[in-house]
Amino acid sequence: MARLAFCYLKFKGKSVRKKLDGRGWAKCILAGMKIKLSSVLALFAALIALPGCIGTQDGHSVAGMPFTKDRITSRYARPAAQLSVATRTVLNRNGKIILDNVVNNSFEAKVNQHRVWVKVTDIDGRVTEVTVQSRGWMAGDVDTAAEISKQIGMMLVAGAGQN
Repeated sequence: MARLAFCYLKFKGKSVRKKLDGRGWAKCILAGMKIKLSSVLALFAALIALPGCIGTQDGHSVAGMPFTKDRITSRYARPAAQLSVATRTVLNRNGKIILDNVVNNSFEAKVNQHRVWVKVTDIDGRVTEVTVQSRGWMAGDVDTAAEISKQIGMMLVAGAGQN
């Protein structure tokens, strides 16, 4: 005598009892697995498609992945005006300056298809902090930020940033 098996599925909000033969177990199991797999794939697609917003050094927000490192902070025992001149020179050599805000000493530039923001902040009159942020298409690019930060420091050592 053949043993009858049943599978319970939800169809349009109602529980449906299906009579299964020997091959029906695979269909019953696969139906539940397909639902779980499709919901997991939809969740991952939403995480990739809806990244978020990132705050930039000039106070604005841009779209991008917030989970990547994108900024380098350095402190120098030089006045803010001297660091602003050095930053302007380095950004002009490496790319094109898009924004030069003299009110809050922030810069925005395009360097190697990356957007770079630099903020020069006077800490106490003797120490100045430079924060360099670089972002590619969606993610941060800490290598470009480190290179720009290093070049600003080298410009100060060489003395070309003095006025």
